[in-house]
Amino acid sequence: MANIGKIQLPEFPLLLAPMEDVSDPPFRILCKEMGADLMYTEFISSDGLIRDIDSCMKKLDIFDYERPIGIQIFGGDDESMSRAAEIAAEAKPDLVDINYGCPVKKVACKGAGAGILRDLPKMIRITSEVVKSTSLPVTVKTRLGWDEQTKNVVEVAERLQDIGIQAITIHGRTRTQMYKGHADWSLIAKIKENPRMHIPVFGNGDIDTPQKAVTYKNQYGVDGVMIGRATIGNPWFFREVKHFIRTGETLAPPTFEERITVCKRHLKFSVEWKGEILGLLEMRQHYSNYFRGIEGIKHYRNSLVNTLNINEIEATLEEMKLKFSNASF
Repeated sequence: MANIGKIQLPEFPLLLAPMEDVSDPPFRILCKEMGADLMYTEFISSDGLIRDIDSCMKKLDIFDYERPIGIQIFGGDDESMSRAAEIAAEAKPDLVDINYGCPVKKVACKGAGAGILRDLPKMIRITSEVVKSTSLPVTVKTRLGWDEQTKNVVEVAERLQDIGIQAITIHGRTRTQMYKGHADWSLIAKIKENPRMHIPVFGNGDIDTPQKAVTYKNQYGVDGVMIGRATIGNPWFFREVKHFIRTGETLAPPTFEERITVCKRHLKFSVEWKGEILGLLEMRQHYSNYFRGIEGIKHYRNSLVNTLNINEIEATLEEMKLKFSNASF
């Protein structure tokens, strides 16, 4: 079992990656229903939490039906990260996760996220302070290193374990790679092969088919996989992976009618959680993902993103259901 502290997980858990503007409660509930075993909030700025910024505090919203769930924080200062962990713990998550993997410039170039990979002593210091600040399990998500010359994740994993983290997730790319090229899981396997490592090690990067999830499980020996981009507009991915692990067979993709049903639920949850205007605005990014690859869908997609009238959106979705009921993916 890949348990994290007292958090009990199945033998090979599937984790929903924390994705900015994606992994919010409306999306998480769908992933949970489809089989996600452990989920995380969008990453939250430690400075934003300390300053009580509304947009950051809103991301602390978690619900009992999502459990187990972790709140992920990022920052480049040990004092602010320690305080942010305390604030996050007040929301009563199951764990606190530290983001040492975000590669985007506005985060990494300020010494946070993947930027910390250029300063290992600072990473150790921040992590130690976070671990000491909360009784909750603390986990880490990181990358192989800053660039090809600094792939030090095997050492990093061992040192972070020694100061008290209770699980680690590694994305198989460096910061300079961003999301380009192929993820390299060979160093993740080396972490698992280290006889001193006893905490769960989860792999992340390029898991875009159920077959690949099983192949990587067998080839690299990870305790579970974290899945990100493959789930966008496709929360069914968790269901498909679990079915393949269980049976060795490929599950049929969701029908167009099921896609419409889930998209409408996503819309409903989004409006309930964010309010009508913001909920409708932020759903715009999801429509193309739910209906990617369908010939003739562009006109309807344009209709969905060019109105802020929820009744019109629901009517368009119903019209799509009738027109594309026999569409295949």
